[in-house]
Amino acid sequence: MTDLDWAAMADVMELEGEVNRPYVQQALAELAHLEPQRIMDVGSGPGVAACQLAAVFPQAQVTAVDGTPELLVRAEQRAKRLGVELRTREAEFPAGLDELEAADLIWSAQAVHHVGDQQDALNRMARLLTADGVLAVVEGGLPTRWLPNDLGFGRPGLQTRIDAAMSERFNQMRAELPGSVATAETWADMLRTAGLVEARSKTFLVDRPAPLDGDTRRWVRGTLERYRHGLDGQLDAEDLATVDRLLDPADPAGIDRRPDLFLLTAKTVHFGRRAA
Repeated sequence: MTDLDWAAMADVMELEGEVNRPYVQQALAELAHLEPQRIMDVGSGPGVAACQLAAVFPQAQVTAVDGTPELLVRAEQRAKRLGVELRTREAEFPAGLDELEAADLIWSAQAVHHVGDQQDALNRMARLLTADGVLAVVEGGLPTRWLPNDLGFGRPGLQTRIDAAMSERFNQMRAELPGSVATAETWADMLRTAGLVEARSKTFLVDRPAPLDGDTRRWVRGTLERYRHGLDGQLDAEDLATVDRLLDPADPAGIDRRPDLFLLTAKTVHFGRRAA
């Protein structure tokens, strides 16, 4: 995995999970016909999706799997607060997967792109499936939008330029991972290479129109703050000044106060089944 301090990001990760709950709910509806007895959320973080899995499949033993013990504690606390049954298991991704028991359903959201050999990670998860077991991997989708193209100040198209800069940072991150392997990211084909059948991809919408609730607005602010820090030197001075104005809590046109702030994104889930 990358050298990110996942424990320090627990609050951000849990808030992001809450913001994106609608797509998880839609994706799990695609799996409602299943009757899994054992479920794993691989790379579970603080357990937002794992708790959704436990609520949708109350008959199943659901295990949140993550390499950061502090995040697993958060997952346990969340499950207790929500009144759902959840187990936790510490395991590094992907090497630690080989030590886990088989599962009828494995969910893994935005974890695979953090390892150098993405195909190897899929292969390991596919081997963990029972006969007829299903793997659901969340990777890709569409960039998130929060603002109109023309903010009323600065150059129009700020988010498009942020997207381009973040794409470059993502590609650099992938290239610098240990054991990085260039892969054509046709995820359904990658699932087939892992030995799974009925591989398919489906994209789900997260649409939170203006005016935003407080938690979602807070998540947007935190995301823009991280972008401001990470893209210093990659955006020009005018765009950085626009971002600074958006982050000014006293500015009526800033993130905290503008009434037209929304959240619109789409997440793609790739499904595959292990043949009986």
